[in-house]
Amino acid sequence: MDQHTIIQKMQDHQPVILGEESMKKYAILIPLVQKNNELHLLFEVRAHSMRRQPGEVCFPGGRVDREDEGSLEAAVREAREELNIGSEAITDVFPFGTLVSPFGMTIATFVGFIRPEAIQRPNPAEVEEVFTVPLTYFLSTEPDTHLINVEVKPADGFPYELIANGREYNWQTRQYKEYFYHYEGRVIWGLTARIVNEFIKNLKM
Repeated sequence: MDQHTIIQKMQDHQPVILGEESMKKYAILIPLVQKNNELHLLFEVRAHSMRRQPGEVCFPGGRVDREDEGSLEAAVREAREELNIGSEAITDVFPFGTLVSPFGMTIATFVGFIRPEAIQRPNPAEVEEVFTVPLTYFLSTEPDTHLINVEVKPADGFPYELIANGREYNWQTRQYKEYFYHYEGRVIWGLTARIVNEFIKNLKM
């Protein structure tokens, strides 16, 4: 392979998240609703029957399926299924950004508006309840921040003999910020709080 071939490949190349093919891909909607003459963010409480993270607060969203044309379609599809609403209830959807989780996931996020009157009976198999929080609350409230340590622990059979310093190799421990918002007895944390924090920082720019 020569220089010309590589240059041509790079000119045609679209940058991607390296290693993305091995990550699980999710898409979520950051839903805004008009309520009491002001904008609110809408949240779900996951059904207690759910296998993963039952009872936790989240945005509508889920895994990007093979049948989905892309992350946007997945985010809207999941919102429709979870909130039990029609496609006409969701308008003005815009890409916001992709979050890369240290736990092997990419989460594509989209901002969209939902007609509040369309939300009557969320899907009980997935959603325990929905609630809203005024956007002004997040604009005026800094989240509590706590740190967790993400440590590297090589699996059995790791070839220490192939790396400098072998078993004495200095693996780095990464500190990861977790954000917590407290609103009327509810706790919004984890990836949801991280996405809220990024969205609010963007609005303030």
